[in-house]
Amino acid sequence: MRAIPDGFLIPDFGGASQAPAAAASTDGAPTAYAGPRKMALICSKGNLDMAYPGLILGNAAAGEGIETHIFFTFWGLDIINKKTNDKLKFTMLGNTAMHMAELGYLRPGLEHVSMPQAMGQLPGMTAIATRMMKKQMADLDIPDVPEFLDLLQAAGVHMYACRLSFDMMKLLEADLHPGVEGVISAADFIEISAGAQTIFI
Repeated sequence: MRAIPDGFLIPDFGGASQAPAAAASTDGAPTAYAGPRKMALICSKGNLDMAYPGLILGNAAAGEGIETHIFFTFWGLDIINKKTNDKLKFTMLGNTAMHMAELGYLRPGLEHVSMPQAMGQLPGMTAIATRMMKKQMADLDIPDVPEFLDLLQAAGVHMYACRLSFDMMKLLEADLHPGVEGVISAADFIEISAGAQTIFI
């Protein structure tokens, strides 16, 4: 960790010899952290709402010219599995932050009220919630998961499948999206992501 003038500590990704110091503005005040331009994302969840954060972050990083690596492990393999990635689901169960913006049209304030967990157990609620989320994403012109992977591949994002999870799920390399560069071990990814800012999802 490095101290900056106002006393806050910021992470020194990759060591002081690799990361440039925080830049100073013309008046001498520190500006935003100027660390190494490399990012590693680890996607471990296969729900629809857990797939998008990694894909969006990866796309944003690539758009900023940052070298970007994404490692899909455990249920995150569903994101890059061609047999499952267009069928990812969203469930209300276990999601205490689930609320619906549309309810605000019925009565202001309802859009911020969390939905009762018991509703997620009703038959068909997972399908309804999934359709609702997909519509909300489409309304914002956010592509579906398979198309998003195509965009990441075109942007030069490096994508990998976890060897342990791949073997555990008895997948074939033919099952994977063509943008996946290989099936690698966790140790391999640690080597690849050396010096990167790492985000686990």
